[in-house]
Parts: sequence; C-alpha cells; structure tokens
Amino acid sequence: MKLLSFFALLSITLSCSQTNDHFSILAPLPKKLKEASACEISKASPLIWTIEDQHNDNILFGFDDKGSLKKQIKITNVENNDWEDLTSDEEGNIYIGDFGNNDNDRQNLAIYKIKASDLDKDHAGAVSVIQFYYPEQKDFPPKKKDRIFDVESFFIYQNKFYLFTKNRSSKFDGTTVLYEVDNNEKQKLPAKKIGSFVTCGQFNHCAVTSAAISPNHDQVAILSSDKVWIFTGWKGENFLSGTVRTIELNHHTQKEGLCFKDENTILITDEGNKTHTGNLYQLKLN
Repeated sequence: MKLLSFFALLSITLSCSQTNDHFSILAPLPKKLKEASACEISKASPLIWTIEDQHNDNILFGFDDKGSLKKQIKITNVENNDWEDLTSDEEGNIYIGDFGNNDNDRQNLAIYKIKASDLDKDHAGAVSVIQFYYPEQKDFPPKKKDRIFDVESFFIYQNKFYLFTKNRSSKFDGTTVLYEVDNNEKQKLPAKKIGSFVTCGQFNHCAVTSAAISPNHDQVAILSSDKVWIFTGWKGENFLSGTVRTIELNHHTQKEGLCFKDENTILITDEGNKTHTGNLYQLKLN
C-alpha cells in the first residue's frame, strides 16, 4: 500500500509540473489577495481587476501584470454575499456578479454596475443593481441531484449578460447551462435559458469557474481548474454551439478568473492558500 501511495503521489506531482507550452506564470498575485475570484480588463483602466468571494470584503482590486497591487476600491452600498466574477462593457464600466450560490438556496442574485469614471477612486457605489432569478428553480434549496443553479462565470455582450452555471448536483455530469439576463435594473428579471454544454464528468477538473468573450466578439472562453474551452462559429446567442476547442493546461489549481488580454492572449488567476498567494497566468492561443 505504501508503494502504491508513493506512485499515486508521484503521478499527481508530475501532472502539476508538466504545464502546457503555451501556458505560463506571469507573476504572483498581490499578497493581500488570498481568494482572487475573477479577472477583468476594462477599457477605462490599464489595470487587471479582481474581487474576492464570500466572507471577504466588498472591495474591487486593481493590479498590474507584475503582480503589484495598485488600487483598492471599497464598494459602499452593496454587500459581498458571494461575488464570483467580473465583466466590463464597451465604455469600461465594470460589473460585479454577486451570484455565487453553492447551496442553491439564494433568492437575492444580483449584478452590480461600477462606473468607469469611479475606477480611480478609493470609494464608489454601485450605480445600478440588476436582480434576476431562474424560472426553472422551484425549491430553495432543491434536492441535491437538482442543484444546478450556482454561477461563477459571466460576461456582457450587446447589453445583455451571459451566465454559465457551475453544476453542483450530486450526480455531476459536467453540464454547464448558459443563461441570458437583460441589463435592466427596473425589475427582478427571469434568466432565459439559451443552451448547454457538457465539459466532462469530473467535478474537480470540469466545473466551470469563469468565462469571457474576446475583444472582437468572435471567441468565447470558459475555465475550469485545469482546462479552457474555446468556442467559435456559434449561431445566434448560443455561444456554446458551433466549434469547440479544449485546451489542457496540465496544471491543476483553484483557477477562478479568466479574461482576454487580446484576441490571442488569455489571462488567468487562481486562489492562494494559507502559505502562498495565487498567480497571474498567461495562455497563448496560437
């Protein structure tokens, strides 16, 4: 048994050390960031933006590609129930996805808009709050086999939000569901189911943790702990249709942030632990 355990440990070590040739570490994340949960680049700022998820402060963090913390913005009028992802629009406004829902019991799912002009301030308020719900969900929480309403990933496109679910059902099969939510703060909105995609059957390798659309709006990427899926040539608004390319990073950590730096470059962040911070990574697509 000891010999088997040694070889199992060796296998895990090798799988973590043999990285994809197009995937590399750019810099350690700032020491203050223990649970970086997002990655976003706004047209209104030279910085890379992130947040921390539930049980952390309601702060928007900006850092550079050397891993140096440059900005902390306290968001004053909303709480961090479970902030999970960031996106930004053509004007550079940043949106915070407060839709983490590990137990599938939340009924206060929201998206907060932070104005581009506030990204140079130390304090800012959300100028709009978009509230939504899943029409398919009837119980809070549902039975464990039906817990498919957690989300950690989204982006904005043509003034609509596109959310990708993180499947937490007891019978995980890798299915992520794509929902559409209007950018409208006037009423609580139903999320519209657009499509779905099966990643793989292993939660630790294939649960979806972040998403982004490329600057030219012709590529969509979704992230897991050790994979990136790239979608192109989709039909209509179902970004999960068309052609898909799976990129094995050969590097397993708690990766939770993804954004496009340009059409050929993706930036990725992961969470740290008690002994070290996470990292900022770069993935070259060609």
